[in-house]
Amino acid sequence: MSYTLGIDIGTYETKGVLVDETGRVHAQASRGHKMLVPEPGWAEHRPEEDWWGDFVFVCQALIKENSIDAADIKAVACSAIGPCMLAVDGQGNPLMNGVLYGVDGRAESEVLELTERIGESTIIDRCGNALTSQSVGPKILWLKRHRPEIFDKTEYILTSTSFLLQRLTGEVVIDHYTAANFAPLYDIHTQGWVNDLADDIIPLDKLPRLMWSSEVAGEVSSAAASATGLVKGTPVTTGTIDAAAEAMSVGMDGPGDMMMMYGSTIFIILRTLSRVSDPRLWYAPWLFEGEHASMAGLATSGTLTHWFRDQLARDLNPENAFADLAKEATASPPGANGLLMLPYFSGERTPIHDVHAKGSFYGLNLTHTRGDMYRSLIEGIAHGTRHVTDTFSEVGQQPARLLAVGGGTKNSLWLQATSDITGLDQVVAKHTIGASYGNAFLAALAIGQVERANIADWNPPVDNIRATSNPVYDQSHTLFRRLYDQTKDIAKELGQNV
Repeated sequence: MSYTLGIDIGTYETKGVLVDETGRVHAQASRGHKMLVPEPGWAEHRPEEDWWGDFVFVCQALIKENSIDAADIKAVACSAIGPCMLAVDGQGNPLMNGVLYGVDGRAESEVLELTERIGESTIIDRCGNALTSQSVGPKILWLKRHRPEIFDKTEYILTSTSFLLQRLTGEVVIDHYTAANFAPLYDIHTQGWVNDLADDIIPLDKLPRLMWSSEVAGEVSSAAASATGLVKGTPVTTGTIDAAAEAMSVGMDGPGDMMMMYGSTIFIILRTLSRVSDPRLWYAPWLFEGEHASMAGLATSGTLTHWFRDQLARDLNPENAFADLAKEATASPPGANGLLMLPYFSGERTPIHDVHAKGSFYGLNLTHTRGDMYRSLIEGIAHGTRHVTDTFSEVGQQPARLLAVGGGTKNSLWLQATSDITGLDQVVAKHTIGASYGNAFLAALAIGQVERANIADWNPPVDNIRATSNPVYDQSHTLFRRLYDQTKDIAKELGQNV
């Protein structure tokens, strides 16, 4: 047999798959971990335990538990949450916990300062993105100012995927798609590192070498082979952020294709013919040279369903809790009997970019049930998603095809509410494994086993979620938008007391 290995590090779980040349999944393995919140508005992972430790565990499980000959694994590709920030020393050892993507808002003052100093229009023109909690550049400046003892020892700033690649191959590389999130240090026109916008953040030689996700970045080293069970010399691709690999897994390939990832957060990627420039959205070169993508993401989505289960459904069996909650919510009508939920439990990313935004249930009365509350939570996430899809429409980027993927696709209530509230049909593919499956395909692509068009054979569509019009949702969406606008100042003041 001949396999490619794909592993993805998510916010709460690591998943891996072994796939043959036809796209058939031969083995899967996973391992859970936690997101650390050491202070309000912060979000971290432990790189040794949660990133490399999980990678080693999943890799060994796939090989040993399935009696796989590691020599049959012809290539490896990995992805991870991002964009993250991790300072390492000259030997690649972490000097701190990994600072996570846009759910970590610690660098708010640096975002505001750099934006004022450089100018938002200049940043968008040069970097493709306004500075937000998603941007790595301000977080590096935060590190320099608030943890100088760590910054002084820093040899490289890595992201989650580049840390894994360094451990696997010894190479310090990053893909262009991820690097575009390092604003104001990445120029989308030259597609290279720059420091003329802000020369006080970090020397550019402390940033990884740039490559494309479809390229082989290096080979499994002796040390990595000993740790993982892989064969020394196995090709390893450059990798990417999890959402991009997830998009590849369901065949998001042509302009007009949009991927909606139902995970810990909702993340959306739209392939576009040219660069989309709007401060409410994100831009990056796509995984292949000369191609473009526009992105958006909520801060908390699937995370909220876990919070609700853990805090408000402790009486339910954890193994069946989500199914039981969905049954209760189905008994509640669309609109959840007049209940609205703002899903901003970790602030919000696109399109409002407000780290002070707060979550809330609004309209509660003594007749409301837990089912009403759970339905309003699902609908609140869907309203946040519509805010994003409406923003794409406003900039002239209506999707031609919407592909749903991720663990949330198993939640039929969530899928249908999203289609009904956004007014968009959704295609669900045969495999909704996600980023790890997309990585396996990218690995096969990098070594010439497949062509890009073959993803349609690997993972064909099997279901179509049709949007149904409901006037209740149009009215509740208007109220949803008004509720945020009319309470955002209160939310910011509340945050000052925490």
